[in-house]
Amino acid sequence: MSFYSGARPGIFPGSAVNGNILNGLCERVCIQVRKVFDSCINQCQYDDLTFVASNYNPLAPVFPLTFISASSTNVKPTVQNVVITRFDDRPNFARVQAEVLIPIRINYTDANNVPGTADSTVLVTEDVVLYVPQPALVPFVVDAFASFIATIGTYVEGNNFQLTACVSVIIKIVADVDILVPSYGYCPMPPCTPYAGDDVCPGIFELPIFPTAVSPPETR
Repeated sequence: MSFYSGARPGIFPGSAVNGNILNGLCERVCIQVRKVFDSCINQCQYDDLTFVASNYNPLAPVFPLTFISASSTNVKPTVQNVVITRFDDRPNFARVQAEVLIPIRINYTDANNVPGTADSTVLVTEDVVLYVPQPALVPFVVDAFASFIATIGTYVEGNNFQLTACVSVIIKIVADVDILVPSYGYCPMPPCTPYAGDDVCPGIFELPIFPTAVSPPETR
């Protein structure tokens, strides 16, 4: 089982609220969360970007390469060179300038038609207006989420690729804070349902240990 298979109705994350939402509340809890004060998204198509590939897998591909696709990885982008300029006439609003360095992975086939991957990065510059809280003991930071997708591109020469990409960047003003929230208590933790894989003994383990008569045998 899990939260979504066999858990008690109405007490697992994502369950619909029916009736009075106050039913079941049992305590106030202090949780540590990353609070988002403001955020915005920029989406843009970039044409003919040049990327330098590295970290080939497998090693030493046979050149030339044939581009297949490229996308951002599960490695978090890096926000760097942040400049915050507050507006005198707009309290708590500021111009936020930052560079977002996005790790990407390039998929290709080499001259022997062997598939492989290589790593690279793309640097995106953001210049936006956001709500920025006043300084405090716990600092706020500029954070970012990024998505990079490219299905059009060519291998140029050496370690270089030229790509056309769709890039989405979400810029956030965040801070790690303690927040007091109402709680229904701890989540009930159902046991996991193990994945059986290929069942090599279909029906065997479901058999009873001893023979069972459906009805008492007739007396002769």
